[in-house]
Amino acid sequence: MSKGLKLSEILVTVLIAVVFALIYNIWNFVYKAVQVSGLHIEELTYGAWFMAAIVAYLIIPKAGIALLAEFAAGAGETIVMGRFDIATMIYALLQGLACEIIFAIFKYKSRTAMVAMLAGLLAAIVTLPLDFAYGYLAEIASWNLALYIGFRLISGIIVAGLLSYIIVKALDQTGVTRLFRPSSQKDYDNL
Repeated sequence: MSKGLKLSEILVTVLIAVVFALIYNIWNFVYKAVQVSGLHIEELTYGAWFMAAIVAYLIIPKAGIALLAEFAAGAGETIVMGRFDIATMIYALLQGLACEIIFAIFKYKSRTAMVAMLAGLLAAIVTLPLDFAYGYLAEIASWNLALYIGFRLISGIIVAGLLSYIIVKALDQTGVTRLFRPSSQKDYDNL
């Protein structure tokens, strides 16, 4: 497998980003609908916004794919929203970088559920300082802040990590994703 990105891999990554840009905009309605509880239950859905990076990497396990996918999805999200939103771009950049860090630790060779869940967790963690910086958490009581942070981290692990892994495993069953990974001995034995 070549180390650099091929044009086909970049195009598939951008396609994944476009799909997730649409999903992110639709997901905003889900997030807002759940937000009315006041107990930060909406944070249990927040991990959906990191999925582009993890799904793209699980399909094309190469350096830079997660960052490209997440940043392109964030940029696409602002286009679909119809307004340029620098905060969304910053969140997307940091989420993609967080995922890249986890994938780099495993040398871009592991596509396990645990690696996906760690990537989702770190992506959730890097969003929290931004939330503080943008003032989203300025006047939240400590017990409510604990719920907010806890639910965000759980969502990063379950929604972003585990759900992305399940989605890609389902795609793997179709055989479509094999185009982007080297064949295993099992593949050769099945010929």
